[in-house]
Amino acid sequence: MPAGLSKRLAGLLRSRALRGVVAGCAALFFAAGIGLAQFVASLGPLDLAQVEERSTVVSDRDGRLLRAFTTPQGRWRLPVGVDDVDPGFIALLTIYEDRRFRAHSGIDPLAVLRAAGQVALNGRIVSGGSTLTMQVARLLEPREERDLVAKLRQAVRAVQLERRFDKDAILGFYLTMAPYGGNLEGIRAASLAYFGKEPKRLSLAEAALLVALPQSPETRRPDRFPEVARAARDRVLARALAHGGISEAEARAAREAPVPTQRQPVPMLAPHLAETVVRAEPGRREHRLTLDARLQARLEALARETAERVDPRASAAVIAIDNASGAVRAYVGAADYFSAERAGAVDTVLAVRSPGSALKPFIYALAFENGLAHPETVLDDRPSRYGIYAPKNFDLTFQGTVTARQALQLSLNVPAVELLSEIGPVRLLARLRSAGADLVLPKEAAPGLAIGLGGVGVRLIDLARLYAAFARGGVVPELWWREEGTPAGEAARLTEPVAAWYVADVLRGAPAPQNALPGMIAYKTGTSYGYRDAWAVGFDRSTTIAVWIGRPDGAAVPGLVARQVAAPMLFEAFARRGGASEPVAEPPGVIHATTANLPPPLRHLRKDVPKTIAAVVQAPLRIAFPPDGARVDLGLSEEGAGALLALKASGGSPPFLWYVNGAPLGAHSLRREAAWEADGRGFARVTVTDGRGATDSVTVRVE
Repeated sequence: MPAGLSKRLAGLLRSRALRGVVAGCAALFFAAGIGLAQFVASLGPLDLAQVEERSTVVSDRDGRLLRAFTTPQGRWRLPVGVDDVDPGFIALLTIYEDRRFRAHSGIDPLAVLRAAGQVALNGRIVSGGSTLTMQVARLLEPREERDLVAKLRQAVRAVQLERRFDKDAILGFYLTMAPYGGNLEGIRAASLAYFGKEPKRLSLAEAALLVALPQSPETRRPDRFPEVARAARDRVLARALAHGGISEAEARAAREAPVPTQRQPVPMLAPHLAETVVRAEPGRREHRLTLDARLQARLEALARETAERVDPRASAAVIAIDNASGAVRAYVGAADYFSAERAGAVDTVLAVRSPGSALKPFIYALAFENGLAHPETVLDDRPSRYGIYAPKNFDLTFQGTVTARQALQLSLNVPAVELLSEIGPVRLLARLRSAGADLVLPKEAAPGLAIGLGGVGVRLIDLARLYAAFARGGVVPELWWREEGTPAGEAARLTEPVAAWYVADVLRGAPAPQNALPGMIAYKTGTSYGYRDAWAVGFDRSTTIAVWIGRPDGAAVPGLVARQVAAPMLFEAFARRGGASEPVAEPPGVIHATTANLPPPLRHLRKDVPKTIAAVVQAPLRIAFPPDGARVDLGLSEEGAGALLALKASGGSPPFLWYVNGAPLGAHSLRREAAWEADGRGFARVTVTDGRGATDSVTVRVE
């Protein structure tokens, strides 16, 4: 064959072979494209349900975490974004996991080639080719498979993520869902659990540890395998050093930092209020309250410390209000939320209890408003009787002639009852209720003079609102605790501005508790009958704080006197609030005068009206305490005795005679109260009869 022909034939064959190769490759790529398209179609739409499955969180007004709730699966997965995390952590994360994160479109070809080459050279996986976006895809659709199909699935999802979201959003998904061992997911939960702080300000050592954990969260958990965790952290530091992300000195200092060896509890502040708002909107994942987390933590510690000093079963409650807005700044429902002995789950801010003398300032406010008295009006503190009711002072003594200022500052009972008899208990009750207070009278009892000394039930939250009116010119604030906006309701007026200022000025001069600074705040205390409740409410121009101490079950606490227990707690609460206390601003129309310089009608309380109250229809005789079927804890031992059970009746006509298990307790008495010395544990039948022969009985168990 001629040489020229041979060359032409060889060229033709090569051309055909090349075209065959090209055609084969094209067919292969076409088939691969069709297969990839079919594979993508089989995946269905991108499912973001995992991102939406987050913990419900309750934060204070500045975004500080108050309380978080686990997901339905029991995981801690707190919402977090790129701006909520230390920039140093973000830098370490991208250096260690995905240096070209900001440049690629979900898949990093260089990383894939590097990983493939390492497998070829070493016969094993040295480093993965997954990008952060691919890791997010794996977290969104968790699967056990680790084969090529699973990798292809992650790559497809990564591209879909990059097309739909920007880089910060994708990074936020990773920060929220990355596993950190146990039931911890996301950097925020991990930072709080391992370091006790938000991830906004992480040290280099802390950031490096949190970068290392998600690669093998269970085997690197610092609370179980601290040395493994330390080694993983140091590898992150070494890579950051090799790529110039940190200096040698920084790496050395970080390597010397200790690794946490145990988890810390997630913040649990304002648990009662947090539960209330979450229960009101169960579908909402983030709640922002008006509370101040720092003040809340200080007052929760104060409540716990105070209750521990008082009684093993005592609890305490505190509420702090911003006077200008009505926003709640602290809400402590109990001394210890987790204590079964102290019934910590009971929100005593909302419990109805007897306020003792804490309602007296409102009697004086109405007297000042109606021109019956002035702070320098002279009152009589002498034995008095109103029908069968003969009020006595707490110390069973009488001061004689006193001014209204002195009577309120010393919390004298007789002058308060004298003023209330002039005003009328029904009028006082109506005024307080119209101001929004939910006052509760004993069942079937008519309002009487005793309501001024604690014969009515009130909640701590309502008492705080009423006292805040004295700092607001007599206007009661509408309380709110959601940061989204102020309440829609209109504030109610309790009293006129001058009367409110008079009360504030008088209470600012009340004797301060031992070791407290006099005149710092205006305040009043109250001790309920039988030493069951101790109250103290105080205010200055900016803040009102109310505290309560007692047992949630209503049992007596020996020695529970408000001036000795609640007042020091109140003053300490203001001290922990911080800042200077300013007096309430004086309104126009205030009369500054001594008793002698007052207009004659105001020098003494009017004597032209007898000290009696209008007759009311007699209510049926009932045993008000103890209730039928109650179990009363008197602290009795198996054979011990000597503890007193207080007995109290309502309604009926005097005199009264009490029986326990058929045996009379003393003689007939005009009083509706008595006490029985228990003779041991067991059931007791309590009966009372009145002057008209009516009876009522209850059966209780004393322990």
